[in-house]
Formats: sequence, structure tokens, C-alpha cells
Amino acid sequence: MASKKSGGEQPLAEVKFLTVAEVATAMRVSKMTVYRLVHSGELPAVRVGRSFRVSEDAVHDYLKGAFYQAG
Repeated sequence: MASKKSGGEQPLAEVKFLTVAEVATAMRVSKMTVYRLVHSGELPAVRVGRSFRVSEDAVHDYLKGAFYQAG
């Protein structure tokens, strides 16, 4: 089994990438919302040809940081 690189990064072969449609479904938002997050830099993505791929970890990190605590 491959170990994680220093800095907590996974080897690229172990990173699971999602399509914009898969991210939208997982977050229960529209694809346009995902595109806005990608273009604004809030959600890191990789461009592959004319489409984007978002790592599963990036989605988890975004959602963890987006929690809103009502006070």
C-alpha cells in the first residue's frame, strides 16, 4: 500500500476526482453553483480539456469550512 506524501497529500493515483455534475449532486446544488465556486477559486479544480474535475477531498474541505453556526 502506498503511503501518504509529506504534508498529508495523497499520491495522485489515489485521489478520486468528481465531475461538476457529481459535485452538484453531492452538494445538492446546481451545476452552475459549482462552476461559480470553481471560477471564484473557492473550490479548487483541475481543468481536463474543456471540463473540470474536483477532488473529493476539496469538496469535503469546502463543506467543512462552509458550516454555519447559528447564534
